Amino acid sequence: MDTAQEAADYDAMDHREPNEAFATDCLQFASFSRALDVGTGTALIPIAMCSREPKLEMVGVDLAAQMLELARKNVERTGLSARIGLKKIDAKALPFGDGEFEAVVSNSIVHHIPEPAHALGEMIRVAERVVFVRDLVRPESEAELKRLVTLHGGEPATTDKAAIEMHARQIALLDASLRASLTVEEVRAMVAPFGVPASSVTQTSDRHWTLAYIRDVPPSADPTAHVKR
Repeated sequence: MDTAQEAADYDAMDHREPNEAFATDCLQFASFSRALDVGTGTALIPIAMCSREPKLEMVGVDLAAQMLELARKNVERTGLSARIGLKKIDAKALPFGDGEFEAVVSNSIVHHIPEPAHALGEMIRVAERVVFVRDLVRPESEAELKRLVTLHGGEPATTDKAAIEMHARQIALLDASLRASLTVEEVRAMVAPFGVPASSVTQTSDRHWTLAYIRDVPPSADPTAHVKR
């Protein structure tokens, strides 16, 4: 999604409910002060998380220049430029050291990546302690896919031609995304070589899977120090 229209269509979609759910679930799963958001898109996830946690700093990376252009405007508009940095970076080749970020988060980017196993491995590699990744789960049937598109696709904002056409493009994007997504078992198989237990990957809504993983800490450390209960 690296055309101006695709970026604008994506940014115009109502992501509030899934973004708020992601921010809530992630921040309840573990606390951290510095995180990397992989596939940040228009920076809606860093904005949602930093708005909740005043001491949190984040770096958002994406390969789509048009997405990042809108991301910068969104971050500036919310007054979070001092705590949210943005960089054009390929998720499959993160230029960061092992464990460079206390946490790595990602929402709805995996299904866009041609080699998702490698990208997931990169996210796990650069995370010092916490990995929290969420994406769409592939429906088991064509009927289920169509039901989800109808249920979550919404309606045009207005009845004018431009709004109807934009809504049609958004529906097509949701349909294509569901078809390109992974199953829970596929994700478990992809992260297993990196030491992530299968229990860390679960289906968490009618259309999402979530990888929620905290790397083992040294025996001398308090294993519950960073986890909210």
